[in-house]
Amino acid sequence: MKSFHVLACALALAASAFVPATAADTSVQAALPGDSVYHLDVPLTDQNGKALRFPGSRGKPVVASMFYSSCQFVCPLIIDTLKKTERARPDSGRAGFEVLLVSIDPDRDTPEALARVAAKHHVVDPRWHLARAEKNDVRRIAAVLGVQYKPLDDGEFSHSSALILLDAQGRIVARSDKLGEADPKFIAALSRTVAAKP
Repeated sequence: MKSFHVLACALALAASAFVPATAADTSVQAALPGDSVYHLDVPLTDQNGKALRFPGSRGKPVVASMFYSSCQFVCPLIIDTLKKTERARPDSGRAGFEVLLVSIDPDRDTPEALARVAAKHHVVDPRWHLARAEKNDVRRIAAVLGVQYKPLDDGEFSHSSALILLDAQGRIVARSDKLGEADPKFIAALSRTVAAKP
């Protein structure tokens, strides 16, 4: 667990060097813990065409991952694993967290493409955000979340498939690379994080 905090702190501080502080956001950034990934503040657009910010879910735990809509194998498994993780929580606990999937393929992943994925996989709950960012911002989000990806010659991507749990202040508190089934340790961490007060 300690390594997650060390990694998150280093990445968040590195990312914050690229984010110009303004008078309006200095107090907000200063209020964040040092190891919060929300020191990176970038614009997103979700599957409904709604404008979001990367730290837009601050105040609630978030289960985050990265994917791309044309992926035929790993990414559908990521979504399925997220759904199984969600179902492992009681109905009353599902409202306590949000799901964020950020595309690594912003050139093709328009809001319309993301909406088709959401509909296909039956993840139309307003707590689910399938989002795109500009290419440079995608790299920065991947860096703070510890996700690796690389475009391939055939237009596909090689990428890691981790689920990352962020607490209400954007600190990484758990990570799971297990796909196809819910990870009991990750679910336990999610339960603790949802129960904790922001």
